[in-house]
Amino acid sequence: MALKKDSFMGTMIFTVTLCLLCSFMITGTAEVLKERKLVKKRDELMRNVLIAADVDLSGQDFRALFAKDVKPFLVSLDSGEAQSDATVMDFDPRMASINPETSIKLEKKQDKAKIKTRANQVRVFKVFDDSGKLTSVVLPIYGKGLWSMVYGFIAVKPDLNTIENVVFYEHGETPGIGDFLNDPEWTNQWHNKQIFDEKGKVSFKVVKGGAKEGDVHAIDAVSGATMTGRGVQRSIQFWFGTEGFEAFFKKLKASEV
Repeated sequence: MALKKDSFMGTMIFTVTLCLLCSFMITGTAEVLKERKLVKKRDELMRNVLIAADVDLSGQDFRALFAKDVKPFLVSLDSGEAQSDATVMDFDPRMASINPETSIKLEKKQDKAKIKTRANQVRVFKVFDDSGKLTSVVLPIYGKGLWSMVYGFIAVKPDLNTIENVVFYEHGETPGIGDFLNDPEWTNQWHNKQIFDEKGKVSFKVVKGGAKEGDVHAIDAVSGATMTGRGVQRSIQFWFGTEGFEAFFKKLKASEV
């Protein structure tokens, strides 16, 4: 028996079919957008790592450069052990830092960066030149500024002390004031500064009123943005200390002896 389109059953079948069709379309669109978002996120990561390593990207394919010269690792901050496989690039450091199963809660005296919790693992990147020689190690840093978390990457030379470059890629500091974090005139000051003193103590500092000439551990603070600069300094002190990269650096130095 033919089904009448304007009958109750016909209307129900049409409605269900339309709902299913729309559901499939929405699901498909969501998957496409999700994939595009992941690609964009990975592209931003690769660009920031290369910028932190002071690699000239002008006129070059950054994806090809990254694939050729950069090796990512997932590092245990407690043991210093590093592993590298195809899943490292998909590691989500922010989710890891808020998941109780993959992070630790920091005591107040430990938490110089004021981040409250710290992921058990972080993603680091070794950068090589065309001959395969290690040129720098790029490390993630973040900590509380005045109003927001300030996220960045810092690259150190093979001595694991001398700064190659730094990039701050996300923050919510005061517009027009906190923007100095992305100002090349300020970030250029970081080149060849040293993080540790001769006793191995983290001595890097952002100096209000300006760093003294010849001070290899200091850069200038920016007028009106003292708290943001102080937050950056505390981030360096935290991440290059006991709760940060210390165990990894020990393992890395031992492996090169």
